[in-house]
Amino acid sequence: MTDTTGILLQLAPSSGTPIYRQVMEQLQRMVASGQLAAGDSLPSVRCLARRLEVNPMTISKAYSLLESQGLVERQRGKGMRIARNFTRPETLAARLALLRPTLAEAARQSEQLGISAEHALQLFDQQLRKST
Repeated sequence: MTDTTGILLQLAPSSGTPIYRQVMEQLQRMVASGQLAAGDSLPSVRCLARRLEVNPMTISKAYSLLESQGLVERQRGKGMRIARNFTRPETLAARLALLRPTLAEAARQSEQLGISAEHALQLFDQQLRKST
């Protein structure tokens, strides 16, 4: 079991994607990549809200929706954890599906900024190389 109290989420308030959705998608991707595993505890609603400087109801909504999807489960008196019976998506197609919303948002922003697909792809390639 991993200590997830230091879980690192990055919010983009001006992205147009609701904060609760950003939290959900990042946690989904962390599970898909293996950064979070079945049984790992998540930070409490208050702790994560304080760290991200958002309303606790925002985190509560994200956790509740993830619970309804079966990704997380409540531990009586201990908060939330990644569901023990949850298996991370093994196929490339399943992991790519989790990336699709972020890429769609980036494509939308590129279009709004008048950036060509060629330039956007160059920037994406640079970002990928920088993060490896």
